[in-house]
Amino acid sequence: MSRKRPEDIQVATFPDHQVITQANPLRKVLRRVEDAQVDDSVARAEQALAELAGEFAQWMGVECDRLSAAYAALARDGVSRATKDELFRAAHDIKGDAATFGYPAAADAAFSLCRVIEHAPDLAAVPDELIANHVHAIQAMVREGGAPDKAELQRALNRKLRGVADDYLAAVNRDRPDHLDAILAPSIAPGE
Repeated sequence: MSRKRPEDIQVATFPDHQVITQANPLRKVLRRVEDAQVDDSVARAEQALAELAGEFAQWMGVECDRLSAAYAALARDGVSRATKDELFRAAHDIKGDAATFGYPAAADAAFSLCRVIEHAPDLAAVPDELIANHVHAIQAMVREGGAPDKAELQRALNRKLRGVADDYLAAVNRDRPDHLDAILAPSIAPGE
């Protein structure tokens, strides 16, 4: 390790303190590039996303098919650890992917379904219509896409789904006050 030469270190003395500044050795190895040569990783990522955008509808279709299959298995075979977990994972994946793929309303509906699955004390006791309405709403939102003329209808549907889900969860968790507080707490996510 090389020792600092005294001329590389500057000391500015003030009445109540000193500021010690040393030369930046990285300046010797730093390479300056022209603005035209700057790699804009954000622009590259946006370009890659734009190139994949044509496949988003297909990917969301696959996710919806997976959700439908999970719901059909739950309806056919009843609630088991495997059927519950698969339904939750399918809804959770849609919740995570839908907004990125241009289906924000489907993400909100999937989030509401995840809440029902996660917070219902007994999924077998959840009315089938509550789960079916969420699944069908998600399918419709993906089928209709992000059409601007459908946005208000999708928001209204999500408010209704979330309201019914919250009412149900409040009713079935009324004997679990700590759990109920967590369920009914306002969201910290903006716009929810």
